[in-house]
Amino acid sequence: MAPTIRPSPLGGLLNAAEHMSRWAVWFGGALTIGSVLLISFDVIVRKFFGFSTGGADELSSYAFAISTSWAFAFATLQRANVRVDVLYQYLPVRLSAVLDWLSLVTLGIFMVMMTFYAYDVAATSWVQNSAANTPLATPLYIPQGLWLLGLIWMCLVLALMLVRASWALVMGRIDDVKAIAGVRSTKEEAEEEAAAGERMVKG
Repeated sequence: MAPTIRPSPLGGLLNAAEHMSRWAVWFGGALTIGSVLLISFDVIVRKFFGFSTGGADELSSYAFAISTSWAFAFATLQRANVRVDVLYQYLPVRLSAVLDWLSLVTLGIFMVMMTFYAYDVAATSWVQNSAANTPLATPLYIPQGLWLLGLIWMCLVLALMLVRASWALVMGRIDDVKAIAGVRSTKEEAEEEAAAGERMVKG
């Protein structure tokens, strides 16, 4: 079975963050599907009726950026982010747990820097009232602001994960560190796929 995190106040916050992140993923998925439908409609009417709705490519690029940033937190909570584990799987358990913790630290540093510069971009667009150089003339602070909010949420979730993992590491709860930040095992992935298949059969 997949490792479980021992109950704690921070564990409850992580569960709440995962629940909210799941809704954020659904929101991003809806944006992506909407952009696909819009592009398909634009291609069809251009082919058969000779006109274009205009802005489909622009809106789809905004949807892609926004949905991606809002998916970061859920992917991290699910430990779905890609990590190279060629040597990792042969290391002692405690050493690999320290590396798991360090991976959260480095990811956090990267995300904070990225969010800082994303804020600078969105704030500049707001102050200068910048608009896209397109027929829609979209105020850029709107898509940039939604993109920024996804990055901010990612930073908050990472902070929760890091505090929880740090406490578990200090207390010697290696299994908790693994459950929060470790690389997913083949068995865990197989169990999740089996559970997903069972839900599809029932649903």
